[in-house]
Amino acid sequence: MKKTYVIDTNVFIQAPYAVQCFDDNNLVIPLVVIEELDGLKKADGEKGANARAAVRMLENLRERGNLLDGVTLEGGGTLRIEKNFVNVELPEDLPEDKADNRILKVCRGLAASSGEEQIVLVTKDLVLRLKAQIIGIRAEDFTTEQISDDDELYTGRCEVYIPENLVKDFKKKGVPVDELYISDPDGAQKKYDFTENEFVILRADQSTRKTLLGRVCHGRVVPLTYKKSKPYGVTPRNSGQYFMQEALMSGADEAPLVIIKGMAGTAKTFYSLAVGLEKVYNNPKGEYRRIIVCRPNAQFDDDIGFLPGSEQEKIAPLMRPVIDNLEQIIDSDDQIRYQDEEALNDKITEIFDRGIIQTEALNYIRGRSIARTYLIIDEAQNMTPNQVKGIITRAGRGTKIILLGDPNQIDKPFLDKRTNGLSYAAKYMKGSSYCWQITLSADECERSELAMDAVKRL
Repeated sequence: MKKTYVIDTNVFIQAPYAVQCFDDNNLVIPLVVIEELDGLKKADGEKGANARAAVRMLENLRERGNLLDGVTLEGGGTLRIEKNFVNVELPEDLPEDKADNRILKVCRGLAASSGEEQIVLVTKDLVLRLKAQIIGIRAEDFTTEQISDDDELYTGRCEVYIPENLVKDFKKKGVPVDELYISDPDGAQKKYDFTENEFVILRADQSTRKTLLGRVCHGRVVPLTYKKSKPYGVTPRNSGQYFMQEALMSGADEAPLVIIKGMAGTAKTFYSLAVGLEKVYNNPKGEYRRIIVCRPNAQFDDDIGFLPGSEQEKIAPLMRPVIDNLEQIIDSDDQIRYQDEEALNDKITEIFDRGIIQTEALNYIRGRSIARTYLIIDEAQNMTPNQVKGIITRAGRGTKIILLGDPNQIDKPFLDKRTNGLSYAAKYMKGSSYCWQITLSADECERSELAMDAVKRL
């Protein structure tokens, strides 16, 4: 049976072409949503860009028919704008002049007049979904860009057994994936379904303490190329960091997109910067011209235009964690650091003054085609799928994109661990020969013993 979906403004702000995602069902856009889109179309950043895209989409539909009567969509459903039901009553504690409550009026009015047809409110707003339930209206999240449980479980790494007699072969040239296996709960051998570029811990089946590290490449598991590297003097401390180092050190022609997930303290930003400095600062004639670091501005909804000062002054507070990591990388010896703090600051200033590292607001990266750049997007879990898509699809020749973040630490309204841009990219780029992914585990956290104990206790 067909449903009628009432679409909230925030759905268009996350996915401006969301009307294409409802198959042959009927869509209703309350007039107040049009008003809100009109008010948002001049906003800075992604919010304004998506509002304008949604308005253009509606204008294209208007040219095909009367939006008050309804226009047929490509999927077979219809879309119309609803201006009625202003006199529908709501509970007295819901102010009638509030936009969200006017949307609820439309839902209630449609439900009363539709007979058998099911009315569903689609919104990213948790409170609006709660209010809808209170007055008897079914409400749902917009889930088209939401990842599944299986996608969430993919870590980019696995652990398998290798026959003892193949260990030497692996060290020389790798082994076919068909030669490797896992054990089921009963101890029986079982084949593992490998993913391209998945990192692998191999245990010799006759001496399980003997472990090897590899990566899936075109039907084989091959040894790590950069296992012995020490980018900018940094040495990996655990298997996760060896895998991360391999992904970051591999060239942009082989690994143009790297996705690294993990909790705070797993050295995601630290290691990414260390490899960037190795590639750019220590090899100025190498494959990259510069390092660019971006962080989503969750605190100000990605709209920094209203803030005083230059671009660099506006984003300086966002980039403080980057400076903290640089201090640790450049001066790994705490004794030297505190004896000569001024020299350390001079070194960091030199790196920025020479343009080796540049920091930019995410808004200013959009739409650019950046070539030969080592591009770090930190806290990518606070990006929308549309933002991530806009950056990945505009990568220039010789550019390496590194997405870092923790899907369990979301600061952006209307995003969660299944709908954020980091999880979205991880889902849809899984298995691509151009994308290398790794999830760092909690026991690979490099923070102090106090911090780790607090994570467990608090």
